Amino acid sequence: MADKAILEYQGKRYELPVVKGTEDELAIDIKSLRANTGLITLDPGYKNTGSCSSSITFLAGEKGVLRYRGYSIEELAVKADFLEVAYLLIFGELPNKDQLQQFHADIKHESHVDEEMKKILDGFPKSAHPMGVLSSLTSALIAFNPSSVDVRSEEAMYNTIVRILAKFPVLVAWTMRKQKGLPLDYGDDNLGYVENLHKMMFKRPNKEYQLNKIVIDALDQLLILHADHEQNCSTSTVRITGSSHAGLFVSLSAGISALWGPLHGGANQAVLEMLEAIHEDGGDTDKYMAKAKDKDDPFRLMGFGHRVYKNFDPRARIIKKAADEVLNDLGITDPILDIAKGLEKVALEDPYFVERKLYPNVDFYSGIIYRALGIPVEMFTVMFAMGRLPGWICLLYTSPSPRDHSRY
Repeated sequence: MADKAILEYQGKRYELPVVKGTEDELAIDIKSLRANTGLITLDPGYKNTGSCSSSITFLAGEKGVLRYRGYSIEELAVKADFLEVAYLLIFGELPNKDQLQQFHADIKHESHVDEEMKKILDGFPKSAHPMGVLSSLTSALIAFNPSSVDVRSEEAMYNTIVRILAKFPVLVAWTMRKQKGLPLDYGDDNLGYVENLHKMMFKRPNKEYQLNKIVIDALDQLLILHADHEQNCSTSTVRITGSSHAGLFVSLSAGISALWGPLHGGANQAVLEMLEAIHEDGGDTDKYMAKAKDKDDPFRLMGFGHRVYKNFDPRARIIKKAADEVLNDLGITDPILDIAKGLEKVALEDPYFVERKLYPNVDFYSGIIYRALGIPVEMFTVMFAMGRLPGWICLLYTSPSPRDHSRY
């Protein structure tokens, strides 16, 4: 195969290098295009443009493939937990038992959030959107960690990464507890990373905390499935902000703000808002599926189909099972969730949706699970941010260490 692409313009021929990616995908290197031809490329949405070389995440939307550092999302969702996946994304390899224990111990050691942060939180009314609160709190961390980080220092970067992985779950939990009017909680160092997050969010001051393995496993999987997804809107925002060495906390705060919108991280919130609107209109799922089929009707089904995955969303297949297990275990009677199950059934069986591959995506099922767990709709995107945290971090720090696939 030729390693050059030829561009002809105004009677002149230009050679452009063809480079091969980590999964043997090919790309035309256009970094010298403007200098040699005076031309630039136009690519709305950046669907055809790679802005860097990366071995972090591989996504093949036409084939329904998603891999982190070479590992399939199907393997990781079943065989690893969120903290292992975070380590994999950031440092390039899965941790062994000792590495994982040390990583978790270092995180627990940094989990305290300065008490003065509560004053910042107190300044927000309960009506403030949790994403705005989380973005502000994350940015405020720089005030309590004012020293600049030497990005060339492995030790300095590691300490900063551990610090944000430790404090971010606290900020997430505080954001929800503020909205619900609950006292703030620091969790329990005896629990795992995800278990502790869940406890900090839901522990009632007058009740003993009960750990539910099915719930924790579902939450763990949701965080894993959202951990990275190539250079989307929020990830690109973190990368651009971090390119100025602005610092990890402020870069993450920028990413949270970018994630907020309904066309990105807010999609799972939009799903529940759609379900609630259908419920308020009588709950007739057949009516709304007919509206979705009518090209002249402005109604659009939220949570079905995907901009990138043209076949199916591999994450949806994984989390559908978890959603079924959670709903069955909790035995929840909820007309909103009944509507969701009705829409799902039609979309998986109706030829119109099957032929167009308009299957429920990860946002559809994540919204169902979060509602079943008692997480407010406004917190859905905050949970997305919690999952995406390691994906954002690994843009600013990646280890050159080779990975070993023998573990699986």
